[in-house]
Amino acid sequence: MKNIPRIFIDHEIKTGDSFPVDKSVSHYLSHVMRTNKCIVFGRGHEFNAELATDGKTMTVGADTGHADVVSDITLYFAPIKRTDDLIAMATQMGIKKFVPVITEHTVNHHVNWERMRKIAIESAEQSNCNSVPEIAAPIKFDKLNLSSLCFADERFAYGDKPAPENPTDANAILVGPEGGFSESEFAALDAAGAIPMSLGKTILRAEVAAVIAIEKIRK
Repeated sequence: MKNIPRIFIDHEIKTGDSFPVDKSVSHYLSHVMRTNKCIVFGRGHEFNAELATDGKTMTVGADTGHADVVSDITLYFAPIKRTDDLIAMATQMGIKKFVPVITEHTVNHHVNWERMRKIAIESAEQSNCNSVPEIAAPIKFDKLNLSSLCFADERFAYGDKPAPENPTDANAILVGPEGGFSESEFAALDAAGAIPMSLGKTILRAEVAAVIAIEKIRK
């Protein structure tokens, strides 16, 4: 449905439902987009909808039949200075869940996660996803089950060893912070049997590395 505004609804909806809408949504549709028609989505489904003439309620119409493009991918990532960019880009790539990980070189310990949630919603609205990824509470690196992860391994960029095949059945990726993983973290990843992933011959910004890693395993 090209050029029709998409609005995320954070509760179960079905055809025929009518529910109150926030003033911000009403203003956006009526005064910014100058329409009373939109698409509402959430939890994997998408419906046509119409704003009432008084701007106070929304009525849900037919299911659009648009299949959700979100993949079953979880992105484990170290919070970075541009965490907002990482959230926006990875959401647009269609991932299911974010898990912030505090590593030895993590420098951003004061992320506004409520704002990150809003960015994820806006990115899902823009990118044709029918779901908004969950953002889990931050955890420490030493609490991870490393054996179940593949990780962006910057060591391949230095040509010390041949790049491995892309993991075709992986659905969980770990991306490090601006300073990369520490030597002890690399040792822990290697010892646990985590799957290394090459992102090419250059050292990438963390948010760019996340997008490329997602694309390599996205099904």
